[in-house]
Amino acid sequence: MKTENLLIEAEKALIPIFSGIDAQVKENLKKVLSAFRDHRVGVQHFASVSGYGHDDLGRDTLDKVFAQIMDAEAAAVRVQFVSGTQAIACGLYGVLRPGDEMLAVAGAPYDTLEEVIGLRGNNQGSLKDFQIDYRQLDLTEVGRIDWQGLSTAVTKKTRLVLIQRSCGYSWRESLSIEDIKRIVESVKQQNSNTVCLVDNCYGEFVADIEPTAVGADLVAGSLIKNPGGTIVTAGGYIAGKAELVEAATCRLTAPGIGSSGGATLDQNRLMFQGLFLAPQMVGEAIKGSHLIAYVFDRLGYQVNPLPFVTRRDIIQAVQLGSPQKLIAFCKAIQQHSPIDSYLEPVPAQMPGYESKLVMAGGTFIDGSTSEFSADGPLREPYIAFCQGGTHWTHIAIAIEAAVKAI
Repeated sequence: MKTENLLIEAEKALIPIFSGIDAQVKENLKKVLSAFRDHRVGVQHFASVSGYGHDDLGRDTLDKVFAQIMDAEAAAVRVQFVSGTQAIACGLYGVLRPGDEMLAVAGAPYDTLEEVIGLRGNNQGSLKDFQIDYRQLDLTEVGRIDWQGLSTAVTKKTRLVLIQRSCGYSWRESLSIEDIKRIVESVKQQNSNTVCLVDNCYGEFVADIEPTAVGADLVAGSLIKNPGGTIVTAGGYIAGKAELVEAATCRLTAPGIGSSGGATLDQNRLMFQGLFLAPQMVGEAIKGSHLIAYVFDRLGYQVNPLPFVTRRDIIQAVQLGSPQKLIAFCKAIQQHSPIDSYLEPVPAQMPGYESKLVMAGGTFIDGSTSEFSADGPLREPYIAFCQGGTHWTHIAIAIEAAVKAI
């Protein structure tokens, strides 16, 4: 079948799915609008202060808006977070102390957290360097949470449990909100003092509630992913219980400063506007993920998730089977990106990653994955991980070229 005909077939088959996604977008947008209305967001909140950032009305109001959307006691939305990894790391360093134990319950964490924990690298400033122990509950053979193992995994020493919502660079199902609720309930039954921190990257606005609504103590993520709506230029967030959010911000700034410092550098309007756009942008990315899955499944490739499965994040994985196909796939995506389309992705080492990566990211914001991008580590079975997309029609155009390229 010609690629053009396959895409037409996919679009027709996915009409009911697309309609359901639009309904989900509407519910999430209602929640955002309610928070904006409840906190009387106005043009005065777009102004910024410089220097220390004391008494930044826009920043403080955005924190309250974000907390309400997340069903959290408090939130800190900051341009000073250089990435979702740093936001998560601040949560870890804010909670954990020497002699404590951290337990990852969804298998190996995302590559960029390995050096934070001390699993590789020279351990400079890692959790291991601070005598914080680490354990990992591996997934089952079919890539699911080991529920039986989890039921006895938490001890008196386990101060924090890390729950990675998204699949990251692993071939597994991302976690649903119901999964996260079940994990939190199991952890709290074993030790009510254990903090549950969710790596929420790629998951915001995919469902109608966030992990903090089902008992998670902290969630953290990046603003150049889902909640930035493709226009926020930098930053991250952490949300949850007020005392824990404050502890995390003390690691971002300093004890005694915490959440009260940090100039927003004229970024307030973009962060408010990005949050307003986020539900729609996430909806478009989810539509694109269904489209990718349908097309490559029909072509005989293994895909995760499958075409008609309800999405739990904005990542779509396609197992391509060879480094040549992975590189060709990313080249095609890059050539059909709005920015740097003339560049050719070349596998290279990236800070924080163990394997060489090939990345297609012709996005307006450097490194953004809320706009359409694709990347993958050069290791077997050579999986392309596609993320984001401002509108599914752009994804369709890029995927048509990718199919022809491989």
